[in-house]
Amino acid sequence: MGLLRIMMPPKFQLLAVMAFGVAMLFIENQIQKLEESRAKLERTMARHEVREVEQRQTRDGLRDSPALPEIEDLIIIYNRVPKTASTSFTNIAYDLCGKNRFHVLHINTTKNNPVMSLQDQMRFVRNVTSWREMKPGFYHGHVSYLDFTKFGVKGKPVYINIVRDPIERLVSYYYFLRFGDDYRPGLRRRKQGDKKTFDECVSSGGSDCAPEKLWLQIPFFCGHYSECWNVGSSWALEQAKYNLVNEYLLVGVTEELEDFIMMLEAALPRFFRGATELYRTGKKSHLRKTSEKKPPTKESISKLQQSNIWKMENEFYEFALEQFQFVRAHSVREKDGELYLLAQNFFYEKIYPKVN
Repeated sequence: MGLLRIMMPPKFQLLAVMAFGVAMLFIENQIQKLEESRAKLERTMARHEVREVEQRQTRDGLRDSPALPEIEDLIIIYNRVPKTASTSFTNIAYDLCGKNRFHVLHINTTKNNPVMSLQDQMRFVRNVTSWREMKPGFYHGHVSYLDFTKFGVKGKPVYINIVRDPIERLVSYYYFLRFGDDYRPGLRRRKQGDKKTFDECVSSGGSDCAPEKLWLQIPFFCGHYSECWNVGSSWALEQAKYNLVNEYLLVGVTEELEDFIMMLEAALPRFFRGATELYRTGKKSHLRKTSEKKPPTKESISKLQQSNIWKMENEFYEFALEQFQFVRAHSVREKDGELYLLAQNFFYEKIYPKVN
């Protein structure tokens, strides 16, 4: 290539560079079209699968059967926050659903938008609560919390989630957009080709590592209110805390994922029977690891920690961690480096009137 450059007149060199640029744009455009076609095909296949299930269940006469037992009428919603080990955890649900006889459904929103339109909120709530063929069901997706009580339905789902140290989550997401992970290594990522490290981004004041990018876990728990998405909102922080303790059965932390899974298995064995053993011995749960990730320097961390946004997101994370550790302390005990679930610690007595 170097010899060609020497032999070419300047005018032809310029034309060659322009031609190369046009070719690269053409290739990128074709890749984008292929990805869009793949997404459309996935949506079409998903709709076909749903229709097949509904038709099969209708043929079996389940639509006219009596009300489902309470344990079979259960719905879990995992409104997963990106880069919190969500794929690792979801893989466990997919591995268990056949054996434990429940359905797993991915909530695939356009461009991963976590806020649904009002009409989609209504559709989703109606689908989840009345879709008998998909019960018991485990729904997961990058969607912010949705309050089912506003929509006039009888049943409410069980919400669960996982949170992560806000800076660690942002660093992981930063490199994920550039290098992907080992789950789907061939997939082209949005920022592929950008070799700038997270530290270089922070040093230069880049937008992808700005403190505003930390604002994610709070709005995911806060929900579909406009104030939730106003970066730095104190109201959003307090609403997120309220929802965490009042609307979620359990919120774990990425750093203690095994403990989270163990407690879910104890509380919801209908879904998670065998989950702890699968996590410890299985391979799928450990598949997704972000590639080329470099730990940030103390200087980069310190710079982010000076922002009020970090202080608020970190306050929420610490709040979630404290709540999780409180629940864990009353659920498990450690012995010889192993965790054990506590046996049932209550019973009924003085039952009246006496049965003859």
